[in-house]
This record gives sequence, C-alpha cells and structure tokens, in this order.
Amino acid sequence: MTEKDRPPPEAFLRQAAQEGRGRLKLFLGAAPGVGKTWEMLTDGRRRRESWVDVVIGVVETHGRRETEALVDGYEIIPRRAVDHPGHSLGEMDIDAILERRPQLVLVDELAHTNAPGSRHPKRYQDIEELLDAGIDVYSTINIQHVESLNDIVASFTRVRVRETVPDTILENAEIEVVDIPPDELIERLRDGKVYIPQEASRALTHFFSKSNLTALRELALRRAAQAVDVQMLDHVRSHALAGSFAVGERIVVAVSELPVAAGLVRAGKLLADALKAPWTAVYIETRRSRAMSDDDRRQLADTLALASRLGASTATVPAASVAEGLRAFAADARATQIVIGKSTRPWWFEMRHGSIVDQLVRTIDDVAVHVLPGEVDKPTGQRSAATQPGRWGKPSHYAVSLAMVAAMTALGRLLLEAIDLGNIALLYLVPVMFAAATFGLRAGLFAGLASSLAYNFFFLPPTGTLTVNNPENVISILVLLGVAIVTSQFAARVRAQADLAQSSARQNAALASFSRQLTAAPDQDALMQAICAEVGRLLDVRAVLLLPSADGPMLRAAVPPEDRLEQIERAAAQWAIDNAQPAGRGSATLTASDWLFHPLRTTRGVLGVLGLTRDDAGEPVRSDQVPLLMSLLDQASIALDRMELEEASLHARQVDERDRLRSALLSSVSHDLRTPLTTILSAAQEMRRHPSAEMAETIEAEALRLNRFVSNLLDMVRVEAGALPMKVEATELFDAAASAAHDTRASLAGHDVLIDIASSIPLVRVDPVLLHHCLINLLDNAGRYADPGTPIAIRANRAADAILLSVIDQGPGIAPGSEKRVFETFTRLEGSDRVKHGTGLGLAIVKGFAEAMGLTVEAGNNSEPHGARFTIRIPEALIATDLTDKDIR
Repeated sequence: MTEKDRPPPEAFLRQAAQEGRGRLKLFLGAAPGVGKTWEMLTDGRRRRESWVDVVIGVVETHGRRETEALVDGYEIIPRRAVDHPGHSLGEMDIDAILERRPQLVLVDELAHTNAPGSRHPKRYQDIEELLDAGIDVYSTINIQHVESLNDIVASFTRVRVRETVPDTILENAEIEVVDIPPDELIERLRDGKVYIPQEASRALTHFFSKSNLTALRELALRRAAQAVDVQMLDHVRSHALAGSFAVGERIVVAVSELPVAAGLVRAGKLLADALKAPWTAVYIETRRSRAMSDDDRRQLADTLALASRLGASTATVPAASVAEGLRAFAADARATQIVIGKSTRPWWFEMRHGSIVDQLVRTIDDVAVHVLPGEVDKPTGQRSAATQPGRWGKPSHYAVSLAMVAAMTALGRLLLEAIDLGNIALLYLVPVMFAAATFGLRAGLFAGLASSLAYNFFFLPPTGTLTVNNPENVISILVLLGVAIVTSQFAARVRAQADLAQSSARQNAALASFSRQLTAAPDQDALMQAICAEVGRLLDVRAVLLLPSADGPMLRAAVPPEDRLEQIERAAAQWAIDNAQPAGRGSATLTASDWLFHPLRTTRGVLGVLGLTRDDAGEPVRSDQVPLLMSLLDQASIALDRMELEEASLHARQVDERDRLRSALLSSVSHDLRTPLTTILSAAQEMRRHPSAEMAETIEAEALRLNRFVSNLLDMVRVEAGALPMKVEATELFDAAASAAHDTRASLAGHDVLIDIASSIPLVRVDPVLLHHCLINLLDNAGRYADPGTPIAIRANRAADAILLSVIDQGPGIAPGSEKRVFETFTRLEGSDRVKHGTGLGLAIVKGFAEAMGLTVEAGNNSEPHGARFTIRIPEALIATDLTDKDIR
C-alpha cells in the first residue's frame, strides 16, 4: 500500500470510536405535521417484521388516531414519573430501557427538554447514553431545532426556538428526510390533522405560512445534504478512495502574504454563498515562508482572520511547493473548486520558478480552478535587502564556506601527486553540499562558484591564472559548477523541508504539552494559572486571564503575578468579551492599550479573555506566532469550557443530594414527629376524662421518644458541622452499657438485654456522653428490627490491638453489600436490617460520634444466632492502662 492509498489515522480513530455504539437514525422534517412520527413507527414495524427486537421509549401521538393505531402492537417502556410543582411529568425511563436492552428503541422529539431532576437536561443526551450502551435508536426532529440554523429560522419565521440540538448529532446519524409539499401540509393543518382547530387557525397566520414552509423545506433538504456529504467524505477517507466525489460543492481558497489575498477571500465567500457550499482558506507554507518579513506575516495573519470571520475553515499546510501542497490539500478535502490569484511577474521569473496556476491546471483533475487577477508582484529576486532582512544570510556563513573551499584546495595540493586531476574536482563537492545544507541555497551557490574558481586557479594549467588552455578543462569547470548548482538546489530543498518538518514538530509538541498541562489541572483556578503560564512560556510574553462579571472583567490569573490592570486595558478586555474579537495593541480596536486581548470562544459564547504583552513594549504576538496562538486559544477555550461544565455538573449533583436529603428529612419528620405527637395528644385527652398513672407514663415515654428524635436531628447537624464538644475521661464499659439499656427500656419492651462485659475489660478514654448516645442508638435500632421476644446482647471482647464493643440482635440481619450504606444519612435499605420505620439518622449519628472520639464502627451479620451485629472498635491507644488521680476521681 502506497502513502497515497493509505487511509489517514484520524479515520481509524473515528471508526474505533464507533465500535460497540448503537446506530442513530433521524427522521428530519421541515415542520410539525409532515409525518415524522408516522414514518418512524412504520419503519420500526418493518424492522419488527424482520425479527428485530423493537420497543417504544417515547412516542407523542398528540391525539392523532392514525398515529395511535400504529402504536398498537409495540412493547412500550412505561415512562418515569418526575414530580414537578403542582403536577407530575412523565419522562423516558433510561434505566428501564438499559435493563430491557432491546435492539432498537423509538424515541420521539429529539430536541425535548427533560423535566428538572432528570438524569440529563436534554433528551438527545439520554439518546447518547443509549447509543453508548450499544442500542440502536430511531428519533425525530424538525429543522428549526438544529443549533446552527436557529438564527436563520428566527429571521424569517419571527419565532425563536428554545429547544435545540448540536449539529454533531446530525453529522453522526443516518438521516431520512420526511417531506411533503407546503400546500399539502397547509391542507392537513386546516383539516385538524396537526393541531386542534383553534390552534390550527392561529398557526396558519403565523408560522405555517407558505413562504415560511417553503424556506424551512429548503433548509431541511440542504442540511440533510450537508450531513450526508460529511459522512460520505468520512467514508471515502477511511477507505482511501480516489476522486473528489463531487456530489456537493467544496471550495478551497489559496491565500498568501500579499495584500490581494483579502480579495481572494471575499471572492471565495461570494462563491461559497452562491453555491451554498463549505469553504476553506489555506496557506501553503514553503521554504520561502522563512524569509517573510514581519509585515508579510502580519498581512497573512489578517487574511486568515478575515476568512475565519467570514465563515471559512482555515489551515496552514507545510509542503515542498505551493502547487504540490494545494494538490494534496484539495485531494484530502475532496475539493471541487479552487480559487487562486495570479500576480503579474516578469517572463524570466516564471521561466525560473514556473507558474503555480499553470502547474495546477495541468496536473489537477476533476477540480475547477478559478484564477483571479492580482496586482503586479515584485519578484523575490528584485526585493531589496531592506524588505528582505536576512535573505542573503550572515557574512559568517560565506566566510565558513570560503574557509572550507580553501581547506579543500590545500588538501588537493597535498594529493596532487597521488590522484588524478579530475578526481580533485570531486573534493570541492564537500564544501558545496555542506554550505547548501547548513546555510541555504545562496551560500551553496557561493561555495560552488568559489570552488570552480579555485579549481581553475590552483589546478588547471596554466596554474596561477584564470586562463584555461585545454578545452577539456573548460568542460570540467562547467561540470563542476553545474554539479555545485544542482547539489545546492537539492541540499537547500531538503534543508527547507527539514526546517518545515522541525517547525511543525515543535508546534505539535508545544500543543501536546499544553494539552497535558491543562488536563492535569485539578480545578478552575489551577487551570487558568496553567493557561497563563504555558502561553507565557511558549510565546515568551506576560499573560493574564480575565473572566466576565457584573462589575466588568475580573482578573483571575496572571504570569508573572499582576495586581491590577489600567482602565484602558479593562475597556479593551470588555470590548473583546462583548464583540468576541481581539482588542488592544496589535488589533484594530483600542490600540493605545499595552495589552492584546483575545476572546476565549466556545459554542456557549465568550468564557473570558486572554491578555498578552511584552516587557520590551514590542508587539504582543509576533506574526510567525499567530498560528500557534490560535491553536493555544482553541485548546484553552475547550479546557475552560470543560472545567466549567464539570463544576456545573458537580454543583447540580450537590443540589440533587441536598434535595434528596431535604425530602428524606421532611418525610422522616412528618412520620416520626407525627407518631409520638398523636400518642401524646390521645393520652392527654384520655387523662382529661380519666386521669391515670398509666396515661402519664405513656405521655412521658412518647415525650422522651420525641425528645430523642429531636436530639438526633441536632446531633446530626453538629456531626456534619464538626462542632462536637468532647470531654474525654476514663469510662467503664459495663456501666455505660447498663446506663444505655436503662434509658432504652421503653423502646426495648419485650426484649431482654444481656450485658456480657467481663470485669477484666479495662477502662477506655472516651467521652461518656457521646458513647452513651452511640449505645442508645444501637440499642434502639436493635429493638426495632429484632424478632419479637428475642434477647439483645451487649458484648465486649479484647482483641490484639483493640476492644470490640458489640450490640447483637436476632433478626433478619443486613443484606450483603449494604454493610457500609447503613451508616449513610437517611438510608433505609430494603431487605435488610433497615426496613422498618425510622429516620435513618441513628446509625449515621453513631458513626459520626465514634469517629469524633477516634473510634470506628462496623456493621455485619452474626452467624449463631442469626442477626445483625454492630461493633464499636476502641483502639489500643484509647485503653486506660495508666490511671491518674483525675481518672479515679
């Protein structure tokens, strides 16, 4: 397989990313009512008849009898109820579909916004999760919901659609356009087949006018064609197929550093608009690019920026020649048309260098070449030294070349008696090749001329003169000079290509290093500091990063540290944020500022601005650094966008967790407060009629239960706040267990409490009040879940490095895998020791109090007799082996 026939690596990466993913098919329509849902259900029915496992995730029939009839016979996954203020909403149940794992699921209305509290805010994100699980999906969408067309649709329909989906969804999907003529759709609307009559009459006078429907229909067909074109290009690239596949137009505009390039860009824009085609502005970087002046580089950067503002993709491609680079780029982009300018140059210049336009026309196939006339261009050879700094190289280069010629002459004089005169000429190829490869073409030509003169002067008779008597020697001189010129050309070309490859490799390495630094940032502040540090290091500038705020741009990171910016700098930063364009020194706006501010743009808008300046008050960014800066800005924008989305996602999860805890707390309070209060009120009313000691005891017991519940709530707040006052002292475990058993006698009615703590168990240094609370909650938990009439044991054992204090009941025990979850706040585990009523706070409080005292608590099951075992582990360090007078008192 040749290099030309080999598919690009990116194609293999895209194919690998699709492995294992489901296939998405979209039914695209110009407007509601064209029959997208009908077509989806019909296609799904055909798949079912082919023995494909098809289910319905969501289908909106909108009361249409024909659509409802098509739904019959499908397996429908029940929707998940989502509570919303005032009512309940039904959303697609992703978990149920993933558990069911069908081959194909039908999901209507791709752009739908899910109810608050759903796993994903948008339905297309639900579909992405299904596709990642390997499930095929059919879905429907109207053209007005495509993100990139939102403004266009609003411009003529006067309706701004709020629910949109990214364009990448369409590019990665198989698209079937569901289309009917506008007149037929209007007739369906009048017949009440789309909306109810009242809504239909209003829609006919607004959105569903014939002009709007015709424009929407054209947009749908064009957008589908673009998506298919992208998929077709991806296929032909992945299979290395030759040809332009010119089903749709694709335009490439070749730009240069000349001022006329801006006119080429505008002409390319007009051509792209006329053909409704994508277009790219490309600059071919050759060895001539190294000799460009700063003004030329600035002009090139301005031209590429103009193309980007006009909607083009931009690219810079290194190549040996402009014609070769354009041919390769056009073939890779499958371009159908090339726009290029032709400058008027002298005939001798074109004879020497050739015409790029002529080379393209002769060698490129299946591509139309648009040649636009340009102004007279002064050839490279006629440019003055003032406009070409360093063009001829340094004087030291010529001195070294001359020294090598002298060295070869001395060596030739030493070998003159040993070798033939013709072979001495070969020695002079060494300085020629060295000079051309090291210093460039001109130094190589100089070395070739000096070599021919030295060979003539020192070796060809008559020596000591430049006269040549023998005609054969004239041929030798000419051959030597010709070989020197050709060798210099080849060596200089190889050196130029190596320089281009090295420059490209350095830039790629810099971008890779920049990406690694951004990926490693743990939070937003570290990320912004890393952006400034890396940009400053790579471009040798000072860098600041500002984010928008209500009070104007806010300085968030700077390298080296900056305390403040002047008012004009802040004005430039604000302008860059508001207009999404560069501002400040080196731009076209607020040039009095010492800083240049570039916006960090994403699909969500401008996230911030990056400011650059130099200590020497020069241009913030050199013209040759502009492509690297653009790449750095793109990566920084993506990284900052990703970090903000991650933090927003984390905040959303925290809000969800707080809502869950709040709901659990309200549920717990409503139940566990109501029960004792109802008992107290009933007992109090009974006492009013028939005073008795039994009623008084009931009131007292329920009041104590209520007090314990409120204490648990307060204790949990203190645990989470880390505000637990502790008074550590030597404590007898038997006494602590007995006290806890006494205080829980009411809740343990019907259960015997067995305290198995030997007298040999030493005292422990803990807070007796917190330990008392731990034991009370463990005993209360055991009393609720132990089988009626069974005993509850409090047992202490001495281990090698700790004392184990356990509360053991005889009940259903704890479900395997739930041993740690039982200690979470408001947790009640089905099928475990946490089934019955309770706040879900008791065990969480035990864990919090134990950890505050330096203890650990574990949950598990007892084997004989069967039941739950909760163990407080008191480490060796807290065992009171040396009692003081304070401990004894």
